[in-house]
Amino acid sequence: MEILACPMCKGDLALEVDKEEGDEIVTGRLVCGKCNEVYPIEDRIPNLLPPELRKAGS
Repeated sequence: MEILACPMCKGDLALEVDKEEGDEIVTGRLVCGKCNEVYPIEDRIPNLLPPELRKAGS
């Protein structure tokens, strides 16, 4: 977590876990404390794409 930063503003990210299995986070989100952007974690993979690119890929 120390090396992760918000791709939009470079702010620190806080981890919010919905589901974990062992040491792995299955679902949750990374939330930027500076710009309040939310990055989802789905199927153990964090999506750190900017919001406009995340919506285009859906």
